[in-house]
Amino acid sequence: MAGMAENGRNQDPGLVGNEKIEEYIGYLQQEPTQEMLAVTLTAIRRRMKAGGQFVIAVSPNADKGLAVQLMQLPDGKRWAVGYTGFAEQEKGSQPVVSTFLADMREVLTKVLAMDGVSGLIINPWNRTLYLEKPLIRLILGE
Repeated sequence: MAGMAENGRNQDPGLVGNEKIEEYIGYLQQEPTQEMLAVTLTAIRRRMKAGGQFVIAVSPNADKGLAVQLMQLPDGKRWAVGYTGFAEQEKGSQPVVSTFLADMREVLTKVLAMDGVSGLIINPWNRTLYLEKPLIRLILGE
């Protein structure tokens, strides 16, 4: 079961339940249909409404202090990065960066406002979901 490794440790209350998101992303990867996408987005919305959090990586920015870490893909698109838990964040090959927990609604709202960013990648190393801005608007109910 996805997320079980974290459940044995002291896990931040804001991350408890995020393993359901990982589970649905796994189902979506196996069955990439509109119906499974809708179920996955609903799972994210439920966690958001229940006070769920993402682990967000930040990197130093000379202008603004700390900035949400961005990832540029080979197609040139840039994405903000979020994780369902610390175990997912630790799977990456990126250099160690500072991380913090952030309210899902705040993260999604901020990503929508970011210029030059396509959306939010959840768990870029494993149970990956690309939330483009139209999907973020659906989750937020806009």
